[in-house]
Amino acid sequence: MPLGEQHSWKKKTDVKEKYDFKDVLGTGAFSEVVLAEEKRTQKLVAIKCIPKKALEGKETSIENEIAVLHKIKHANIVSLEDIFESKTHLYLVMQLVSGGELFDRIIEKGFYTEKDASKLIQQILDAVKYLHDMGIVHRDLKPENLLYYSMDEDSKIMISDFGLSKIEGVGSVMSTACGTPGYVAPEVLAQKPYSKAVDCWSIGVIAYILLCGYPPFYDENDAKLFEQILKAEFEFDSPYWDDISDSAKDFIVHLMEKDPGVRYTCDQALQHPWIAGDTALDKNIHESVSAQIKKNFAKSKWKQAFNATAVVRHMRRLQLGTSSDSNSLPSPCRNQLLLPDDCSESRCESSVDGTNCT
Repeated sequence: MPLGEQHSWKKKTDVKEKYDFKDVLGTGAFSEVVLAEEKRTQKLVAIKCIPKKALEGKETSIENEIAVLHKIKHANIVSLEDIFESKTHLYLVMQLVSGGELFDRIIEKGFYTEKDASKLIQQILDAVKYLHDMGIVHRDLKPENLLYYSMDEDSKIMISDFGLSKIEGVGSVMSTACGTPGYVAPEVLAQKPYSKAVDCWSIGVIAYILLCGYPPFYDENDAKLFEQILKAEFEFDSPYWDDISDSAKDFIVHLMEKDPGVRYTCDQALQHPWIAGDTALDKNIHESVSAQIKKNFAKSKWKQAFNATAVVRHMRRLQLGTSSDSNSLPSPCRNQLLLPDDCSESRCESSVDGTNCT
């Protein structure tokens, strides 16, 4: 059966009748992401162009990703806005996210507190609860997949990259080992059946990093790293955690609970005082956290999926209010929208012009 033949949501019309293609934002192993402008509204979007020939043997993977994205409409999740299909290509029209990476913004802040981290985690929890309520498990939540919608100071955070997502069937149990080492739940590493609780574990890991700037589990030796995760062994080290509230630590402990049956759900996490109450502290922790982020998450490890220079240039051209001083912009923003499975973070690192993928 041809790709997508069973799906009614694909459009056969010519994508270029509706969109003007601009710069190539980046290339993957079997796709290309292009900045485009909707002719009628002048709205900028990112279009993933996938040659059908390149999809041979990968139909299931791309169909799964499209099926997931097509169901999702949430303020904190990058949206799939349209789908086109020609004889040779599949075109996925995605919401353009141009605000930069989570770590970049934290480092650039002069003032950063537990409350800031709490608000970020609340947005993530809201989005993941939405996914879970729809029976969707992300399975690869990590800071690199969290992008700011715009460069506005109060911009919302967005979840991207649904290449590993899974739509749960009624009574189905997931068992495929996937995700990113350091963020993956113990039950996944143990090759046990798992559920949406794996996402809650990952949110706990993200919250930990947001409050200290380094990961809860780390070892150059993968076997030792996995052993730490399997035992759910992590510490709140001094002096990095000395100024962090007990409430924040309690929140993390409940999300990074080894037993998925006891682990907090998104609903429970959203009701925790550190999120729903006023226990998140106002004390500035920026200096310590940003220093640790720079040390533990070197830019070379952040794997730029595409270079935002083209986006910024076109936003200036359209006078969308972007600063003309390039030094005031965040570091090149990362867009991990729909990275193909064989161009994963472990293999794909863009060059300055965002075109290299090895």
